[in-house]
Amino acid sequence: MKNPYLPHYNNHSGWNALLPARTATTEPQGPRAFDFIVIGAGFTGLSAARRLAELAPEKSVLILEGSVIGEGSSSRNSGFMSTFPRSGIAKDPAQDDLLGRMQIRVYEQGLQWLKQTLQENRIECDWDEHSGKYNASATPAGKASLLSGIDKNKRLGIDSEVLSQDQLAQRLGTRYYDFGYYTRNNVFVQPAAMHRGLADTLPENVTLLEETFANRVAGSAGRYTVSTSKGDFSAGQLVIANNAFARKLGFLKDRLIAIYTYAGLTPALSDEQAAALGPARQWGLLPAHRLGTTLRKVSGNRFMVRSAYSYESERSAAAYTTMLTHYYKRRFPQMASHEFEFVWGGTTALTRNGGIFFGKLADGIYGSLGCNGSGVLRGTVNGRLLAELMLNHQSEELDAVLGLGGPSWLPPEPLRALGVKSAIFYQGIRASAER
Repeated sequence: MKNPYLPHYNNHSGWNALLPARTATTEPQGPRAFDFIVIGAGFTGLSAARRLAELAPEKSVLILEGSVIGEGSSSRNSGFMSTFPRSGIAKDPAQDDLLGRMQIRVYEQGLQWLKQTLQENRIECDWDEHSGKYNASATPAGKASLLSGIDKNKRLGIDSEVLSQDQLAQRLGTRYYDFGYYTRNNVFVQPAAMHRGLADTLPENVTLLEETFANRVAGSAGRYTVSTSKGDFSAGQLVIANNAFARKLGFLKDRLIAIYTYAGLTPALSDEQAAALGPARQWGLLPAHRLGTTLRKVSGNRFMVRSAYSYESERSAAAYTTMLTHYYKRRFPQMASHEFEFVWGGTTALTRNGGIFFGKLADGIYGSLGCNGSGVLRGTVNGRLLAELMLNHQSEELDAVLGLGGPSWLPPEPLRALGVKSAIFYQGIRASAER
């Protein structure tokens, strides 16, 4: 029987499969009472727990993770970390740009904190802050969208190198895209390696318990009980960091949806075949349309293709393997093989207006929920700042995130499912060749 408090995946994470086997901590040892309990050990939860432990070393922190580290949603993303801000927060364009520049500063500071944490703990995760990223289009509508993005970048102080079809073909090995631009505001990582490294180097006052899903929260501020598959645990304050699955605990039921996306990773290619994907050791491309196809040439001569959405449940592995193979083949017909060694699905939590919930859910309960597909860096930043909010620290960064606004209301089922599925179908048609 499926557990409604966890995502259900047909296949293991390809990123995690590339790493050595890891022993998960799955059995409770020691006390059941803590100062803080963090529900969810993704990038947000790990960041919150680490920061709580740093700021209050005399306090105890428990992290509850329903899956195992390396197989959850945080280890299934594409490994892009961009400092590009969320836009459309303010109706006034000038005010929106002001908020955008503020977000960039916050994310850049968070990126430096993360980099320092990785260096101090000697976490190897193929950190690459030099390759930058491409945005490219294959349709007139996509080009129009990118031109708007270039204008936005200019206002925000982000340099964009505009590229023709010939220039893109020279760098990426495909003439599929007729227009694009290149920016440097991005870091690539091996997401499962970073996720595992952060989880396995937590401070001594943090306890991580895996394969332990929370199914109920009861009590009041100062004395909360979290009922789990391994029994009850108590704490004075809670962090809810399990994204769309917070709904199962009664939080933000009318604000969040779970969307599955899909990725494939090739076997290690020969040097000749890797060169057919462009001369650079590594590059990444984001599509002009949200439902388009993301590409990443990965160090080690592998290639990743990510595409498509489904609502609240995963498609069959056979269906998304066929789909990803098609998107790969039509962009790079010159490849000797379009085989994937690993294919997998992963969840992301979306909100109607793109807003992330950040702050207090109830007295003594705090959350950062609704990553909207950008959870690696934003989740890390928000987790850190959430811990500071809980401990009454003040900073310009914290004020900035608190001022961004949260997710808007969603209609109840079945209207919600009908609306989301219709939007996915309609936007899929609009995406056209960007898919």
